[in-house]
Amino acid sequence: MPARVLVVGSANVDFTIAVSRLPTAGETVSEGTLLVNHGGKGANQAVAARRLGADVRLIGCVGDDDSGRSVRDALAREGIGTDGVRATSEAATGTAFIIVDAGGRNQIAVAPGANRKLGEPDLDARAEDFAWAEAVVVSLEIPVQVASRALELARGRGARTILNPAPVPSASVDFWSQVDFATPNEGEAARLGGVVTSAGPLEAATALRRRGAGAVIVTLGEAGALAVTAEGTSRVPAFKVNAIDTTAAGDAFNAGLAVALAEGRTLAAALELACATAALACTRRGAQPSLPTRRDVDQLIASR
Repeated sequence: MPARVLVVGSANVDFTIAVSRLPTAGETVSEGTLLVNHGGKGANQAVAARRLGADVRLIGCVGDDDSGRSVRDALAREGIGTDGVRATSEAATGTAFIIVDAGGRNQIAVAPGANRKLGEPDLDARAEDFAWAEAVVVSLEIPVQVASRALELARGRGARTILNPAPVPSASVDFWSQVDFATPNEGEAARLGGVVTSAGPLEAATALRRRGAGAVIVTLGEAGALAVTAEGTSRVPAFKVNAIDTTAAGDAFNAGLAVALAEGRTLAAALELACATAALACTRRGAQPSLPTRRDVDQLIASR
């Protein structure tokens, strides 16, 4: 039986411009190429999990506009359950503007739009999805209180909970006790843990565990990932690839982690799958177009 993964999060339209280098403040860098695709952390995670072989459902909110209909149709074509993706006339579908340089580094600005209209009643209306799921992934491009409610519902029904605490919100995150696995990057871990970045990921992860998270996995880009759990600390190396665009790599990592955990794999095996999925996402441009299949991920793992 396929793993059952529920994602609660954002769905956007992405406008990506690839340029030779990132602009500095006030500077225009020309001669770029434009790519228009679907994105949003929630939708990216759902697509990635589906391509890894999981049965996937998404709860989110899009605008009642052409972009929103396009997003829903694309998700349905991937085989993702979209009954929980509501359309609203109160805001436009979320939009992201992404600049990517020749080395794959990016700058991203997001107009969240309809993602901010996702409410707790939307979650309560999808109680069957939480009861169905083996793993639930939540990110923070939706209102913080909605993310908290999603984790509460998931925990109450016995699902493994994964919080990708990105972007770090202005409101405090005080629901760590509902989180089985937190997956910040190094900067996010430092901010959320209340430590200086120079203290390093281990101190930041330890601080988040003291706040109640069951396990903290800090993603470190080309340095792999650091996992801090009740059993101890471990590091997982990254897979070496030719990175051209890191957009959605974090979403790919979270999807790989969720699918592997829902399949009943050990944390070590789950982290390997997550790192391989993230690595392959860096080898293609765009968010969802870059997300790999399970066959490609398994081949990369076998090649190490």
